[in-house]
Amino acid sequence: MSRKGAGASPLFPPAHKSAEAAQEALLHLVRRDRRQCGHSRSRWTLAALVEHSPQLRLSTPAGLWQLLRRVGIHYKRARDHIHSPDGQSQAKIDCINQLKRKVQARRPHEVLLFLDELTFYRQPSLAYGYDLAGQARPHAQRSTRSNPTTRVVGTLDAHSGRVLSKPGSKVGIKQLVAFYQQVRAAYPDAQRIWIVLDNWPIHFHPDVLAALEPQQSPFAFPRPSTWPDKPSPQAIKQWGQLCLPIQLVVLPTYASWCNPIEKLWRKLQQDVLHLHRLADDLPTLRRLVTDFLQQFAEGSSDLLRYVGLHVPY
Repeated sequence: MSRKGAGASPLFPPAHKSAEAAQEALLHLVRRDRRQCGHSRSRWTLAALVEHSPQLRLSTPAGLWQLLRRVGIHYKRARDHIHSPDGQSQAKIDCINQLKRKVQARRPHEVLLFLDELTFYRQPSLAYGYDLAGQARPHAQRSTRSNPTTRVVGTLDAHSGRVLSKPGSKVGIKQLVAFYQQVRAAYPDAQRIWIVLDNWPIHFHPDVLAALEPQQSPFAFPRPSTWPDKPSPQAIKQWGQLCLPIQLVVLPTYASWCNPIEKLWRKLQQDVLHLHRLADDLPTLRRLVTDFLQQFAEGSSDLLRYVGLHVPY
């Protein structure tokens, strides 16, 4: 630390005048691929960082370690990450943020929902739990019976925290259309329902779109080239008269972190699915999942804060 008086050294000698400047420069270095700097190892060591930071005038790894701690940089376990390859990623995020502000000003005539699907199983998912130190481990009590999947499609209201959901054995075209009808019934006064959702092609199947009003998205919907461009005669006959006031808003490709309802699924897994003891009682497990989601049927400010949506617009 710098001290008052003659001969006192700058706070971050000699290249940085503030903690923020030193932090930015060091982050730029530690986040680089070490091989780009001529090393064979993939990760940085303190000794290598000292070697590549002559401007800091530090001669020992211990000195650099102290500096890293002062600017809030620590040695941490990594996590999986994939960067969205979508060239329109930022434009899509900006579009969603603009919708948040627009819908906030026009509620209840307009509604903004985030949609996603979840799959869970009879068998409990592995997670941390308390047990004795040493070799003992918490047990995931499994069943010898088959491990069927249960699918849940749900929406999260971006402004009230209201959750709508529909469980089933699968989510396909018919199930999506039925769920959109459920959403419409839940917001009977809305003139427009905006639904933000990921790039799963089924979301944009022509037979699904047949049940909705004409779409106005500035971004192309992802669909396989082998799919037809128009809905089938059966879909037109069955759903063509619905014209549900729903507009689909596409998320960036491979950008699940942009969908807040993903955090609702995480909370469901933490509270109900991890290490559950109901592998031999699937009906009760499914009921508990439904009960968990039903607690947010009237909205929840606590849930909004949990998923990161409780912010002023």
